Amino acid sequence: MGAVRGTYRVQVQPAFDLGAAAGLADYLADLGATQLYSAPLLQSAPGSAHGYDVVDHSRVNTALGGASALSELVSALRAHGLGLVVDIVPNHAGVAVPEANPAWWDVLKRGRESDYARWFDIDWDRGPLLIPVLGSDDDVSALTVSDGELHYYEHRYPLAPGTEDGTPEEVHDRQHYRLVDWRRGDAEITYRRFFAITDLAGLRVEDPTVFNATHGEILRWYAEGDLDGIRVDHPDGLRDPGEYLQRLRIGAPDAWLVVEKIAEPGEALPEWPIDGLTGYDALGEVGALFVDPAGEDAFTALDTELTGVATDYPGLLYTSKKDVATGMLRAELRRLARLASGVSPAEPVVPDVSEYAEALSEILAVFPVYRSYLPFGLDHLASALVLARENRPDLGPALDALEPRLTDPDDELAIRFQQTSGAVMAKGAEDTAFYRWTRFVALNEVGGDPTKFGGSPAEWHAAAQARQAVFPRGMTTLSTHDTKRSEDVRARLAVLSELPDEWADAVRRWRDIAPVPDGAIAHLLYQSVAATWPIEASRLREAMRKSAREARTVTSWNDPNEEFEAALDAAVEAAVASPDVVKFAERITPYGWVNALGQKLVQLTMPGIPDTYQGTELWDNSLVDPDNRRPVDFDARRKLLARLDDGWLPPVDAEGAAKLLVTSRALRLRRDRPELFSGYTPVSASGSAAAHAVAFDRGGAITVATRLPVALERRGGWGDTVLELPDGEWTDALTGAVYSAGADGPVGVVDILSRYPVALLTRSAP
Repeated sequence: MGAVRGTYRVQVQPAFDLGAAAGLADYLADLGATQLYSAPLLQSAPGSAHGYDVVDHSRVNTALGGASALSELVSALRAHGLGLVVDIVPNHAGVAVPEANPAWWDVLKRGRESDYARWFDIDWDRGPLLIPVLGSDDDVSALTVSDGELHYYEHRYPLAPGTEDGTPEEVHDRQHYRLVDWRRGDAEITYRRFFAITDLAGLRVEDPTVFNATHGEILRWYAEGDLDGIRVDHPDGLRDPGEYLQRLRIGAPDAWLVVEKIAEPGEALPEWPIDGLTGYDALGEVGALFVDPAGEDAFTALDTELTGVATDYPGLLYTSKKDVATGMLRAELRRLARLASGVSPAEPVVPDVSEYAEALSEILAVFPVYRSYLPFGLDHLASALVLARENRPDLGPALDALEPRLTDPDDELAIRFQQTSGAVMAKGAEDTAFYRWTRFVALNEVGGDPTKFGGSPAEWHAAAQARQAVFPRGMTTLSTHDTKRSEDVRARLAVLSELPDEWADAVRRWRDIAPVPDGAIAHLLYQSVAATWPIEASRLREAMRKSAREARTVTSWNDPNEEFEAALDAAVEAAVASPDVVKFAERITPYGWVNALGQKLVQLTMPGIPDTYQGTELWDNSLVDPDNRRPVDFDARRKLLARLDDGWLPPVDAEGAAKLLVTSRALRLRRDRPELFSGYTPVSASGSAAAHAVAFDRGGAITVATRLPVALERRGGWGDTVLELPDGEWTDALTGAVYSAGADGPVGVVDILSRYPVALLTRSAP
């Protein structure tokens, strides 16, 4: 197994299978990566393009090429000195196509008597397992019995032994499950889901039998030396994340282990046996460096002008979380309320259950982080209870009764509350509030705080030093398969923070050019088109429609507003075709490139293990999934990298080769000279433009980046600004230029950044 020093994320899928991934090995080695980091590889549901709906944990996904293709991938990686990191999904399994999931099929067939009944987190005391799939409850008339199965159009379900005789409706009523109206899922589902997705059923990996069955294949890869690292998806859904990670670490003692735990800014974590998180915290910290805090008041004023209200984000977040807790997750809320009241699942809801539901929804709505890990995190619960009492003094008796139970780590209510709070935060914040509050969407990313408008170099250095101390081997990233906007889109949006008045004037013009009958969504559209142009109208149209439906203020997935969506589509078409929009986008793009190169070099060289999301070594203007899973032109990247290796120093232009230069040189240096990245010390700049430089020494490798390029240009450039480099000669890994510090005094930033807005310096050989 090789040391993990720089990963490259590949969205392996049927359209780009394991064989195609194997064909990248030479390119990734040339780029400087040390591991290919893959999307989930176990057997997923038929037609799955993402792999997070695993249906069979015992084998490699046949749609990706199966076990033989995985062996070929590992061999190809090894031949080029690379290793493999894989994404795993312990929280849930795919159940949309029952016949594809042998365990789920058997549970449907045999109910509680199934050998797999313990696999899934099912509330069996509620009666038959509810499957929300019918167009309406009246659709039971569309059921048929054929070949020993119950059919609903293309959907197939097993029959319990001895239940085959009778009409389809009679046969249906004898099963261990009931097919019901799909709309009943949110209120009545009887199994734990992944968030509000009924096609993904929660797994009970706390059971050693289930853990071994669902992790045996992955751990076999590790034991055979085919796996260097594991990325754990959504541990917050698990009953006991800490215990799970302890068991996983025992099974893979030397693996690089990172978890997709979304930490709120400043949140401390339990002492888990992990190398770190998956980089969303780093993404926010890096991005803040390139956003001008001085633009905040103007953006707030513009948001108020567009929406007609002065948005209170904490209040909006509270409303969004309350909406989620009592809406799409009300089945989970009802289960908590029943546990709180002691009411039998078979009994009808009684008055005190609804009071407990009110109190629990209030706590969930004000809970400050995704979840606690009792007894760790009791302070978060305490603060939530205080706020809940302030908001709803009428619920005092219910809150008083809940407090001792919610603080008891062994109480089933406390355990399930922790699992539910993470889902409420995820759906309420990142999938609702982040789409409703569009003041400045560069800030609206997972794990971020949309109210934190930019940051200073001093704040950056403090965060980086803390990362070096706590998680020096955690993953860092700028783009993932889940980011709502790619790194380069956010980099161009950051330019707007320096041009708030010019931006406001543009928005006012565009409201006439491309009107949208909702101010918040209009502002999202204008920011999106300015930050992604040139973009095809079809791509932007789909991204905007998804965003508007996620916001659920004017339209939604469950109840699409056709009139509004038609107006939104028309606005997209008008915006993309507008010469005024094009002119503005062209104006801000060069500054966006400066930001993009700066944040890329900072992320690649900061404390942690850098990940590069597929294709982002060139400019990438992707929006929300699935836009960010588009095919990548690797041939073009190979050719450009070869030109760079022949000595070409590209311009900073639309081709993006400058970003490839930064990426490859930083990754190669981290791979070949790891001793240069063993610490973290800020490097001071002084002079008239010192605030526009951020620099740090990782232990022999010094990063220099430009921030706030518009204001820097207005100032007249770097002028007398100098960098306090340690004494000696320093060579820029990007250009080969040599700079001498010491006897002749500090080095001028204007010299170091004469060719590119970034530099990566290493001490020259004697």
